[in-house]
Amino acid sequence: MKRKTRVVRVGDVSIGGDSSITVQSMTNTDTRDAEATVKQILRLEKAGCEIIRSSVYDMDCVKALKDILAQIHIPMVADIHFDYRLAIASMKNGVHKIRFNPGNIGSVLKVRELTACAKDLSIPIRIGVNSGSLEKEMLAKYGGPKPLALVESALKHIAVLESEGFYDIIISIKTSDVKDNVEAYKLLSEKVDYPLHIGVTESGSGTRGLIKSSVGIGALLLSGIGDTLRVSLTGDPEQEIVAAKQILTACGIRREGVEIISCPTCGRCKADLESIVRRVEDALCAQKRYLKVAVMGCAVNGPGEAKEADIGIAFGDSGGVVFKKGELLFSSPLPEAVDRFVEECINMASEKE
Repeated sequence: MKRKTRVVRVGDVSIGGDSSITVQSMTNTDTRDAEATVKQILRLEKAGCEIIRSSVYDMDCVKALKDILAQIHIPMVADIHFDYRLAIASMKNGVHKIRFNPGNIGSVLKVRELTACAKDLSIPIRIGVNSGSLEKEMLAKYGGPKPLALVESALKHIAVLESEGFYDIIISIKTSDVKDNVEAYKLLSEKVDYPLHIGVTESGSGTRGLIKSSVGIGALLLSGIGDTLRVSLTGDPEQEIVAAKQILTACGIRREGVEIISCPTCGRCKADLESIVRRVEDALCAQKRYLKVAVMGCAVNGPGEAKEADIGIAFGDSGGVVFKKGELLFSSPLPEAVDRFVEECINMASEKE
């Protein structure tokens, strides 16, 4: 069961409470280049991004915000480090949320001034505690960026915001160590009811990054922890959206897009299953409707898995056997079976609910 948290609104999106877990990403364009940033955000919107964050690191970035915000359709978060004045200017230029790192923002007075502006404009704040920029006193006290250090840092800065009568708070406490990351979030979830933004920071690229993010995020989601998430991967941010949606689907939290079940193959397999799966993925990658598709290599588990899926194909010596909603649809030799199967998948995914 998902942990009960208070609700914080970011633009027209609700985070926490009974709201669905939202998917976020972050642009890697130069924010000062409004045209390039807008193009990337629009691509991310199409991929399923629900909240976007951009680095705001100087006043030229701030100046570009109005132009960017006028052309996108999802809430925008200004990512602030070091200079609290950039946060204030970003809020006045229309961003929907501020993310700042207390470890490098400076004095409590600066945080109070930032918070006063957010309160006046009804803009929420994400306190983003990261292991890589934890305060020196926390590092000294705990001997490094340990889970307790991350939690204590977060609680300290929450107290500052609360002392200003500010409660529209979202919290993240990320580290690149998966085990510490999970432990820190679990400890924090026992102490506060604010919505939690989860993820594994600096997880890397490719397979390594996907595995670390999936393990860390999945462990939290299956424990009922997490109200919004970002899969942090090196490279094109569109891959973060794909990964996030797949993690949510694998955890049984969301049912959207196509879920493909395929076997790892063995000597019994009589078809080029890898290329067939790739063909099905390519044909259905843009579909939004949830569809469970099974592509199985032989008769051991193939027919059973195919029957359990919305549509599935199992291969044998004579070709492919296709089941739809548990019923035999047809059997055909290769490659006709694959052609007909892909066509039927596309038709099912395109059907209205």
